[in-house]
Amino acid sequence: MNITYNEATKALQASIEKAKALNIPVSLAVVDTGGHLVAFARLDSVYGVIDFAIKKARTAVMFGIDSDIIGTIISGADVHGYGMLNSNEGLLTIAGGVVIRNQEGNIIGAIASSGGTTDQDKEIAGTGASVIS
Repeated sequence: MNITYNEATKALQASIEKAKALNIPVSLAVVDTGGHLVAFARLDSVYGVIDFAIKKARTAVMFGIDSDIIGTIISGADVHGYGMLNSNEGLLTIAGGVVIRNQEGNIIGAIASSGGTTDQDKEIAGTGASVIS
């Protein structure tokens, strides 16, 4: 199963509203289960965080867990993280990438926020993911 465009825009809109409520200019990316971009928004954020948002979302969906959790796994294990992080056009293992599950609990994509603190990015992305499941 993959996230539909309508689901992606629903998640994106919820995250946009959260970011605006927090007054944080972020970039937001929604990807499908293959890590392909489905929807994107840039809320007057700086250019560099565009790639960060996409990479956080791709990281979350590729490993099936939020991006900060995979970062903890890589840093705490004797894993060659360099190769992992530079695969698939680069991944990013800091907070802000959150998996999106459907009502049955299956992963259908991921959403990510970049531009705030890691806690803010995680909260913003989590708000978007929560409107789907």
